Amino acid sequence: MSQASIKRSRVNQIMRESDEFIRSFGYILPPFAYWTPAEFKARKAEAQNVINANLGWDISDYGLGEFDKTGLFLFTVRNGNNADLSKGRGMLYAEKAMISRQDQYSPMHRHNLKAEDIINRGGGTLVIELFGDTGGKCDRNKGVTVYTDGIRRELPPGGKLRLAPGESVTLMPNEHWHAFWGEGGDVFIGEVSTVNDDLTDNVFEDPRIARFSGIEEDEEPWHLLVSDYKTWL
Repeated sequence: MSQASIKRSRVNQIMRESDEFIRSFGYILPPFAYWTPAEFKARKAEAQNVINANLGWDISDYGLGEFDKTGLFLFTVRNGNNADLSKGRGMLYAEKAMISRQDQYSPMHRHNLKAEDIINRGGGTLVIELFGDTGGKCDRNKGVTVYTDGIRRELPPGGKLRLAPGESVTLMPNEHWHAFWGEGGDVFIGEVSTVNDDLTDNVFEDPRIARFSGIEEDEEPWHLLVSDYKTWL
């Protein structure tokens, strides 16, 4: 199956809408978020950590071409280096700001290395569907144990955890298969995790899924996506 592409004009629109939504909760993205592509090129040397850590704008339709139905907005605010994990010291953490729109599905997946707290920062209810793991595969007959704000919860296979604003859940690698969406409104999500490598660390149940979207260049980018860095810089 060939990967669908999302138009640059649509990406620009999503960026503007997402920035406005995030700001409505008093959260402001870091200064480099607002650099133009020309400014990014001019400041490439001083921005090597931003580029190498893949900090910045990230908009995915998971290669399916239906962002409103299956998609996610992300902005990686900070991120360390995977190599430091084995050393046990250094910048071993990452942070993302995300938006899950009402009924917008983020497909079932797990992580190889990343432990994460997913936090409802505001808006609607965040629904997370959970299954256990057997042999690296999503086991739809296996339930999970999770901690929501430190409180132990036992969920059956396919249990749907509903997080209201202010609530969070801790998900562990190779243990918690999860999909999520907004219910009753768009949701502003915070993610605090161990070091994040989106190129290698996401394992999707559906083999059609691609973590990054192809781009159809129908207008100039408002800001660069992390997936643009290799080609634009």
